[in-house]
Amino acid sequence: MNKPVIVCVDDEPNVLQTLKRELKRAVGNEYIIETADNGQDALSLFAELLEEKREIALVISDYIMPGIKGDELLRLIHQISPRTIKIMLTVKAELEAVGNAIKHAKLYRYITKPWQSEDLQLTVIEAVHSYLQDKKLAEQNVKLQQMNQQLEQLNHEQAVLIAKLHENESRLTKFLEAMPVGVEVIDANGTPYYINQKAQELLGKGVVLEATAEQIAEVYQHYIAGTTQVYPSEKLPLVRALKGESTTADNIEIHTGDKIIPIEAWGTPIYNKEGSLVYALAAFQDITKRKQAEAEREKFTEELFELNQSFSRFVPRQFLQFLGKKSIIDVQLGDQVQQEMSVLFSDIRSFTTLSEKMTPEDNFKFINAYLSRMEPAIIEYQGFIDKYIGDEIMALFSGEADNAVKAAISMLHRLAEYNTTRQRPERPPLKIGIGINTGSLMLGTVGGHSRMDSTVISDAVNLAARLENLTKDYGVNLLISHHTFARLQNPTQYAIRLLDQVKVKGKSKSVAVFEVLDGEPEEIRQAKLATKTIFEEALLLYYRHSFKKAAEYFQECLRQNPWDRAAEIYLKRSHQQRTLEISENAAPLLPAVAQGNSVIAQ
Repeated sequence: MNKPVIVCVDDEPNVLQTLKRELKRAVGNEYIIETADNGQDALSLFAELLEEKREIALVISDYIMPGIKGDELLRLIHQISPRTIKIMLTVKAELEAVGNAIKHAKLYRYITKPWQSEDLQLTVIEAVHSYLQDKKLAEQNVKLQQMNQQLEQLNHEQAVLIAKLHENESRLTKFLEAMPVGVEVIDANGTPYYINQKAQELLGKGVVLEATAEQIAEVYQHYIAGTTQVYPSEKLPLVRALKGESTTADNIEIHTGDKIIPIEAWGTPIYNKEGSLVYALAAFQDITKRKQAEAEREKFTEELFELNQSFSRFVPRQFLQFLGKKSIIDVQLGDQVQQEMSVLFSDIRSFTTLSEKMTPEDNFKFINAYLSRMEPAIIEYQGFIDKYIGDEIMALFSGEADNAVKAAISMLHRLAEYNTTRQRPERPPLKIGIGINTGSLMLGTVGGHSRMDSTVISDAVNLAARLENLTKDYGVNLLISHHTFARLQNPTQYAIRLLDQVKVKGKSKSVAVFEVLDGEPEEIRQAKLATKTIFEEALLLYYRHSFKKAAEYFQECLRQNPWDRAAEIYLKRSHQQRTLEISENAAPLLPAVAQGNSVIAQ
């Protein structure tokens, strides 16, 4: 079998030699490394390799080259080989070029020249690992397609086996025909092999190849009904079928997100013609479906109709449009749609302290005066307010991510204007924090039949709220995630600096956080822009554990800009980490303590 190929493109021979040498250290002899000294030769090389049916795993291209620039080359390569991972080298990180490569070539990463050997090697190792994972998923999809014909035969064998091993054949057959069921198959080794679409809906995930028979209950969140105790894997009908047993269980619950789904499951072994067990199969279904179907068939009463008419005044018009409803009358419990949106959270700082000094009537007047000034900024940029939570605003934007960012900047400007009227002790100026994240979310209705509400559910929402809270820690006005940053049409039109890396609860990957400075007072904005380069260099040093050097850079930031609370926080962390590092070197047996997230490892 031919080895995969890595292509390096640079107009400097010494750079190509260095790249080739360091790539050899990173990947050894597992990959063939080809080089080209300009974009046109690189395209010719790609054409030859593809004609030879060679597998091109990775291309590393310089940005500044005669003829075809790096971002345009990567775009052309993406058109002819979309699965190839793309990395761009640049002496100076030009956001427009990086943005073009991200948008048109799905740029995996860019590396600034001169690079650190360790950073380059780690990036290449991660890139080829990502390529292999994508390849593995593609092969699995082909495998699942090949299973379709086999599954029909398995279903027939399942029905025959169930008929032989269950006394109530008629009832079970009618039940399976009348109700949609999930089907899950594992092979003789206990490895998940196939999960049908209905099963994926109930389980919240598809095939997890790494799972073993002993891990199935934990991986697919099976619990003993009415408890928070994980169901013993060895007692699951699916796992018992591996021992040749045909069993039924109705005391299983699937916990997925905020849902608890009770199920009834049947497990049966599948044998080949020689009598050897080759698969174990389980069929399962939501046993609350019949009750839900009966409830949905009931007609609304006149009182409920009137309540829904009143409720429609509190549901955003855009919400109904996304659900494809003409009016609130058409909305049903459980209506939902998946949508990519930008989520904006804003909150007044020290609102509790302010409200304690006001009467209930004054509180409502104050809140409404503030919210009435913020709402137009959101509407102006095609957003809509999903809900008010006291002084907190949650808004959604379905168009460009720029709309959410521009709305947030407008909110800050409107607040500054409003604060000109709040200069007395009993009317102090207000400060707010805004967090924005962009991603896929589920928009729909939740609740009961006598009281339901519109809502959105997604990790994207959780991260936006997390970013709003983070503005308090760093004393800043507006934070956006890298998901939002990557979807901006032209990031250079804003004043933005990298600020942090955060993790969402339950997630392993860190998310880069950026501070948008456009809504800051002019003096503070200019001060932060003047120290932007040294701040971000200090941040990189900090995440590389160069705490002493990072502290020097952060100290310089504060010398030039004493208002930069983020630099102050990182300076303190750097000193603490440096002290801890010295302590660990003096007492190597003490447990290591690390703080912060890595801005490099994604």
